[in-house]
Amino acid sequence: MKKLTGAEIIWECLQKEGVDVVFGYPGGAILPTYDAMTKYPKIHHVLVRHEQGATHMADGYARASGKVGVAIATSGPGATNMVTGIATAMMDSSPIVCITGQVGSKAIGTDAFQETDVTGVTLPVTKHNYLVTKPGDIARAIREAFYIAKSGRPGPVLVDITKDAQQLTAEFDWEAAAPKLPGYRPNHRAPDSEFTRAAELINAAKRPLILAGQGIIKSGTTEEVLKLAKTAGIPITTTLLGIGAIPASSPLNLGMMGMHGESWVNEAIQQADLLIALGMRFDDRVTGNLKTYALNAKKIHVDIDPTEINKNVPVDVALIGDLREVLAEIQPQVKKADHADWWTTIKAARGDSAVRDIQTLPDNGHLYAAHVINDIWRLTQKRETIVVTDVGQHQMWEAQYFRHDEPRSLITSGGLGTMGFALPAAIGAKFACPDKDVWVVVGDGGFQMTSCELATAEQEGIKVNVAIINNSFLGMVRQWQEFFYDKRYAATPMTGPDFVKLAEAYRLSGLRCNQRSDVKATVTKTLADKKTVVIDFVVEKEDSVFPMVPAGADLDKMIRRPKQDVMLESGSDKEWEMPASPLPNVFTEKQVEAKALTGRGKSASARPAKKTAKSRR
Repeated sequence: MKKLTGAEIIWECLQKEGVDVVFGYPGGAILPTYDAMTKYPKIHHVLVRHEQGATHMADGYARASGKVGVAIATSGPGATNMVTGIATAMMDSSPIVCITGQVGSKAIGTDAFQETDVTGVTLPVTKHNYLVTKPGDIARAIREAFYIAKSGRPGPVLVDITKDAQQLTAEFDWEAAAPKLPGYRPNHRAPDSEFTRAAELINAAKRPLILAGQGIIKSGTTEEVLKLAKTAGIPITTTLLGIGAIPASSPLNLGMMGMHGESWVNEAIQQADLLIALGMRFDDRVTGNLKTYALNAKKIHVDIDPTEINKNVPVDVALIGDLREVLAEIQPQVKKADHADWWTTIKAARGDSAVRDIQTLPDNGHLYAAHVINDIWRLTQKRETIVVTDVGQHQMWEAQYFRHDEPRSLITSGGLGTMGFALPAAIGAKFACPDKDVWVVVGDGGFQMTSCELATAEQEGIKVNVAIINNSFLGMVRQWQEFFYDKRYAATPMTGPDFVKLAEAYRLSGLRCNQRSDVKATVTKTLADKKTVVIDFVVEKEDSVFPMVPAGADLDKMIRRPKQDVMLESGSDKEWEMPASPLPNVFTEKQVEAKALTGRGKSASARPAKKTAKSRR
């Protein structure tokens, strides 16, 4: 055993945990740790420009790699700046460990300079957290933090270490510091009878449906789920975070469910007689009105987190455990079936709405966000690509128009819906997967929240491709104002800097595109550049995401794109869903609620406004 300072013990532990990169920002209370860092050159430190960026980078790294991401900050404002990123990781089950400095142990509780009770602040948004005041306790706290972060349902853990604990010395015994957690004993095994009952329900079902969540990606069970679906002839639909769990190109994959999911998917859920939920948590954006959600369906719920079972939706069979082990138990008991009638029903509901299946969306002279996203997908199909999105309309369009065939190829903030997530998370993803192309799909609003991290990309010499979907609005909020607040655009019109010049100010490349005909050349030029590139895609300002289930409405009572705004692609009978401009329908909140509850189309009074050509910026 060797005697080390607490700061040195931190780095010894990180090195033994296999950490190769950390994201952080120094300050007084964590300075001893940064001083000791110089002795551990195998671990690369990325200097962020804001501590929130550090947590998002650690999160993006974790989601892209499947390993634990690490972020470091100082006490007080450094630690509190991390809270949004920690909450984001908690909601989306992302394994990160955050290490923060704290004032000296004798100063705790005195309102010392930059003192904040960060363990108290983060208690609701971490799986667990620690306040360490002795150097001899550091190794065990960090080892336990890594174990908790990646075991069971993954999530964030915070370790807050006082400055004197970093400065004082203690014997470092890695083996003696092995996790001993008598209060942490997750039960990962369902009773045998439940497996048999689940198989019986699957074999008896006439209209079954698999709801594929992020748990499939976390457990690496894509092949096992496809095997079950093929054997029993079961269609699959995915959650937002489950995109990539099942290849979009698979004929078994119907597409995304929920608020902005495919209409035929939501209708299928409501008509199903069995829902098999795999690694998903029945979020409100997925279910709509719980009182009317899938009333005719029996429900099987497989999840590693027992607290998710029966939390939102009561189920008939609960299979708590690792998805791989659960599927291994069920598969041998499942009988072969094809459910041809059920597939015919779903295909009839889908009809001609399969516009997003076509390779090239039509060009009507306007540049829409869907154009940009679909073209990026089309132009990068032969490359290994990760897309990291921010939150808002562009996020939903990406889910609709970019077809993901690989797990971990879409990284997005689902549960918390964190604006500013995309750029720093993409930087983290690039460190995890340096040989893959990483695209940032972000709105002009979210980008401005963390655009300072362009400096991090430039300093580190890494390349991410930033596609700003610039509509000069807080787009999703504007859409809600249009639909539910009589088009009163309060605080949603937004100006911004010249994004091309901003990129150049950071010594990066900047491009602008406002015509569909220029998208291919812009993307091609971006891919050829060795540095980070920022593209300002100036798109139509008042476009909306369709379909949409109003909050709290029945899942199959969706607002559809008005038929008079649907344009047919020349020479094809497939519908192109972009509207002529501007969007005509103006609903009050009560009108939309009534429309959603009745399932009727627009009333005669909701006539479209006269269509005029939109001006571009």
